[in-house]
Amino acid sequence: MATQHAPATIPNLRDKIPKLEPRRKRPPPANPLPVPETPSLPSPPDTSSYSFQVPTRRILSPRDHELFLASPTYTLVVSFVFSLSDAVADTPVSAIKSDDECGPAVQSILGILDEAEALVLATPPDDAEGSRFGNKVFRTFLDKAKAAGPAWHREKLGLASQDAIAEVETYLNHSFGNRTRIDYGSGHELNFIIWLLCLYQLRILDKTDFKALVLKVFVRYLELMRTIQSTYYLEPAGSHGVWGLDDYQFLPFLFGASQLLHHPFITPLAIHQELTLEEFGADYVYLGQVGFVNSTKTVKGLRWHSPMLDDISSAKSWAKVEGGMRRMFVAEVLRKLPVMQHFLFGSLVPAVEGMSTESEFGVANEEEEVEGGGVVVEHDGVKHVHNASSWGDCCGIKVPSAIAAAQMAKKNGAGETLRRIPFD
Repeated sequence: MATQHAPATIPNLRDKIPKLEPRRKRPPPANPLPVPETPSLPSPPDTSSYSFQVPTRRILSPRDHELFLASPTYTLVVSFVFSLSDAVADTPVSAIKSDDECGPAVQSILGILDEAEALVLATPPDDAEGSRFGNKVFRTFLDKAKAAGPAWHREKLGLASQDAIAEVETYLNHSFGNRTRIDYGSGHELNFIIWLLCLYQLRILDKTDFKALVLKVFVRYLELMRTIQSTYYLEPAGSHGVWGLDDYQFLPFLFGASQLLHHPFITPLAIHQELTLEEFGADYVYLGQVGFVNSTKTVKGLRWHSPMLDDISSAKSWAKVEGGMRRMFVAEVLRKLPVMQHFLFGSLVPAVEGMSTESEFGVANEEEEVEGGGVVVEHDGVKHVHNASSWGDCCGIKVPSAIAAAQMAKKNGAGETLRRIPFD
């Protein structure tokens, strides 16, 4: 009788197949740099016994820069800039209805900027130059502004001391651009903020003016600089080309991100919407600056002419943007030697002991300086001066004005519409 085998059991393959689980998204890499907080702004000093002095450059070597970054002056600058930014959080420009709502000192500053613009209009450029680089008539405007400076500070701001005027007006004179190179950048913009800081140190301004300083004064300064840039074709100072945040300005993006911090419907991506820029650009300086950048380019699309702004627009919130701008101000302005080598120190914004002097190393002052600027470096025990551009090398390359390129294109009939990239 044949042996009967029991039927083989079918294995349960379900138990042998790995369990399928949804793929987990990798968390984005954490930024190792914390968002810089706003240090406490010290009260203005007693200047009755001050010995005022014409500001000069004191950051002439990497060691000088390190001393500055560890100094109370560094904290003072960070605190003042971030306090201005905090003062306009969630606040549109239209929150201040008219200049009459501003304090008398703010109104006086606005009057000074109006007179500076009148000097620009009274000093037209020499069109015969026909260059996309800086127009030399800019130097004539600077001469006129410098000549008017003492009267502005004496009559409008009430400064009686000639030494105090000589110190404070230096920052305003340097906020319009460089006379020798006919260029402008974030270092010159910082000089304007330091001018306001000096007025705070002299008790001409106080903390109650901070909101108006951004929404009225800084906005007016931006308008003035756009007029100057479009009139004299100022070259970008050490521009990184399209890889920079902006050819000329930085602070509109810091202050502007603070304005939009908790906006109910304008998101960072809105900078790509022309109607949004048109409708809200006058109320929010971030949007206004993006609109101005778009208007000065000869190609269409932020991703082509301003890819960093394009990248930033993908941030999930304005809080992320504002935090990033704070980091960038510290890392790309205050901690960058090629920018800070132009920073000026006097008695109101003092240098610390041990920092170099211009005479010590035979370096020309800021107005007489040649292309690129001077930084003292030491090699094999021998000190010498390097010309430093924003790239950190010795050979700064002149960058033509994008504003000039756009205006020349319009003159030639090619600027009615922006040129599109073929594969856009």
